[in-house]
Amino acid sequence: MTTTRHFDHVAGTLRTPAARGFRDDRELVRLATLAASSHNTQPWRFRLDTDSITILPDRSRRCRVVDPDDAHLYRSLGCATENLVHAAAAQGLAADVRYDESGDAIVVQLRPSDDALRTALVGAITTRQSTRQPFNGTSLKAEELALLERAGTGHGVRAVLVTDQSHLTKIGDLVARGDTAQLNDSEFRRELVSWIRFNPTAAERSGDGLAGRCSGNPSLPTWLARRLSKLILRAGAQVDRDTKNLRSSAGVAVFVAACDDRPGWIETGRACQRFALQAAVLDVRTAFVNQPIEVLPLRPQLESLLALDGEHAQLAMRFGHGGLAPYSLRRPLDEVIDR
Repeated sequence: MTTTRHFDHVAGTLRTPAARGFRDDRELVRLATLAASSHNTQPWRFRLDTDSITILPDRSRRCRVVDPDDAHLYRSLGCATENLVHAAAAQGLAADVRYDESGDAIVVQLRPSDDALRTALVGAITTRQSTRQPFNGTSLKAEELALLERAGTGHGVRAVLVTDQSHLTKIGDLVARGDTAQLNDSEFRRELVSWIRFNPTAAERSGDGLAGRCSGNPSLPTWLARRLSKLILRAGAQVDRDTKNLRSSAGVAVFVAACDDRPGWIETGRACQRFALQAAVLDVRTAFVNQPIEVLPLRPQLESLLALDGEHAQLAMRFGHGGLAPYSLRRPLDEVIDR
């Protein structure tokens, strides 16, 4: 078995369909960890209790350059929380979520319930992915857009769907300027390279990060790829790639929140993950384009373009029809469950 085929086999074993009908906390954690996270850092830990699962930040996995205030970290925790809520419902459990500020943790209280809300979204937990590939350029139907908009709405959070070509072009310009600013920043490049897994063996060894297999890049020895990183990670090439990808998309969803704080970030993550799960149900692909949010001088320009009134742009995601890419990996459960 080649290393590429073994990578795909390992990724596939992580995505067996969700178990239903009985409580299994490790299964709930497995499904929670299939959520999106910035750079696939998986910055979470889980504490299992009799009537709850607590999700805590793992600050050893933070990205201080691209995410200096840990906003992406907490959004990632929100994504994992949303997966857990849907997985719990499939096991007949109602999940009540609260942010414990004193403990800096998300507490998901679980209780048996015949009325637990079982949705089609649970089946998408194992099929959802963020892809760096272009889409096929086709538009979405009005009813599909309505379902996505509804899924992206939460407590103090909403998804602004941009499908108008002139606005998409302006967002593309902001993404391009963000690419240029980031990839011309040596600290950003150094941090990004530290999370890239340049070959399947390195990706399997870490179980995290941005695997070249998922983005379609050729496999290279890590030592060689890092020496060549200035040639591999060029601003111009990234701008061209992102411009092509945006032009192939049906639209961009920008998740905006009333509050730009930890509870707001967590709710944004939940809404974004719910949006992505609904997209997967509709056979629609998604991919993050957060450059106009991460590069702080660009964020007010994005918010002005969207005519926001006091709301804060939190995440941006392009969407459209297209093929599946190879799936990313996750760390073993024993590494993320507190003992």
